Amino acid sequence: MLPVLLVTIDNTILTFALPRIAAALGPSAAAQLWMIDAYSLVLAGLLVTMGGCGDRFGHRRLLFIGCGGFAVVSLLLALSQQDWQLIAGRALLGVFGAMILPATLALIRGAFEDREERRVAVAVWATCLTLGSALGPLLGGVLLQFFDWPSVFLVALPFLLPVLLLAPSIAETERERGAAVDVASILLSLAAMTCLMLGLKQAATQGLDAQSVLCLLAGGAWGLSFVRRQLQLEQPLLDLRLFRRRAFSVSILVNLVSLGLLIGFIFFATQLLQLVFGLSPMAACLILVPGQVLAIIAGMGIVPVAQRVGPNLLITGCLLVAAGAFAVMALVEASVVSLGIAFLMVNTSVAAITTVSNDLVLSSVPAHKAGSASSVSETAYEVGVVLGTTLIGGAVAAVYRLSLVVPEGMSEAVATLGGAHATGGEALVQAVNGAFREGVSVTSGAVAGLVVVFALLTLRGLRGVRS
Repeated sequence: MLPVLLVTIDNTILTFALPRIAAALGPSAAAQLWMIDAYSLVLAGLLVTMGGCGDRFGHRRLLFIGCGGFAVVSLLLALSQQDWQLIAGRALLGVFGAMILPATLALIRGAFEDREERRVAVAVWATCLTLGSALGPLLGGVLLQFFDWPSVFLVALPFLLPVLLLAPSIAETERERGAAVDVASILLSLAAMTCLMLGLKQAATQGLDAQSVLCLLAGGAWGLSFVRRQLQLEQPLLDLRLFRRRAFSVSILVNLVSLGLLIGFIFFATQLLQLVFGLSPMAACLILVPGQVLAIIAGMGIVPVAQRVGPNLLITGCLLVAAGAFAVMALVEASVVSLGIAFLMVNTSVAAITTVSNDLVLSSVPAHKAGSASSVSETAYEVGVVLGTTLIGGAVAAVYRLSLVVPEGMSEAVATLGGAHATGGEALVQAVNGAFREGVSVTSGAVAGLVVVFALLTLRGLRGVRS
């Protein structure tokens, strides 16, 4: 669990250090963006590849290599003197992070043969996965309070040194005998996921422009080529027959949707708390703490319930709770209290879903395919994170633009939410706040309806599947 926490912490910890890095190294705005994105792009692009490699060569071996490489690169990053070194180092961290995540879940599959023990282990894994992302900004803030920016990279060492010392005592996973690694499949997978993630990130930050469309089309073309090659190979990097298993394919889709809901909610919730409601970053974080605490409890507490209730009912029920969270934002006037309650609902439901769906993913495939199955699940998470920002955030922005009426005499150039609060007068601030509330309300209503439909489809898709 130590490397699971670290890999997810590294997704978010660098954000707090960017101002210090900018002052020390003077990177351009584009370079700062790449310092953040290089890690997640490479991580998402290589998950499928590393899952397949682990099935062939052993996940304990890949975990050891991944943790060792992550530790060395983190140490070198702390010594960086130029911005390109940070970008290249973050990309390398993505390579080693992609080795770690599938290996951890696959090793759980091999270590816990008893189904009930494995459920608990998967619950702990899922809790660490979600907890790490939340701990990143908090840990980064604490470190920067007392140390300079290299400390956010050196934090990797206490997480990884125990793993490197104790990894030899972990039992190696069952390997896929006689299987060779197809280099062309690796390149096609990397090209497809990198282009898709670039396109989604571009659409999320700049809108659906020519560059994002071109990236998405290129990613789709590379993806189709990857699928065709897997169907032709006797020993494919990713066995597409896994998707014929209903429990597997539905669980992957549920993972993608649930993470998209959570990230999309956080996207507009943080803006409401800090800009519209005027809370400080620390106060805004405290509003979300009850939801984080209950998410941990829900992720673990769902285990005994899953022993008695079918996964179709559990996952459908959790999705309906998430739909209820968005319904609260649509039907109740947004306030600190209503937002805190809605976040509690969506975060706890996603935590419970993560435990149940990943247990289904592992139990629905043979042991020697655990790495491939895990990597597909984690790739769905990465895509869901970007889709949540792109679709939900984009919808809020679109309704905001349609609803906003700029007061007479005011420039539309400052009519963004952040711009108005920084430079606008009271009339403009009230106008943008009202438009943003309207964007959140309309989008939340649409999301709630779509999630209810998806929940009903999930109920049918998982019917007859045993937990």
